[in-house]
Amino acid sequence: MASSDPKRQLKIKTGVVKRLDKEKKSYEREAVQLEEKVAKMRSEGRDEYEVKKAVEVLEESRMMVPDCQKRLAEAVEDLKMLVETQQELSDTEEFKAAREQLEAVTGQ
Repeated sequence: MASSDPKRQLKIKTGVVKRLDKEKKSYEREAVQLEEKVAKMRSEGRDEYEVKKAVEVLEESRMMVPDCQKRLAEAVEDLKMLVETQQELSDTEEFKAAREQLEAVTGQ
């Protein structure tokens, strides 16, 4: 199936990069919110068990960020390679969308 339609591959890989970028940002936001929640719970003198459980959830969120970052970096590299090898498709919407997504994620 590696020889399938290059336009379709561009569309799929662009979607993967977009989804992983969104997922990473979501985990980062969640970690910040949970940090605030834990700080608030501690300042209110909440039960240690509740605080401990909230900290566990926070740590799980923090662990997901590097995992998402790694998967996102791999997906970006895959998409970059595909874009570089499919220059003949540069006039297509799929190619333009791929370039835009790469620029949005990498800032280049």
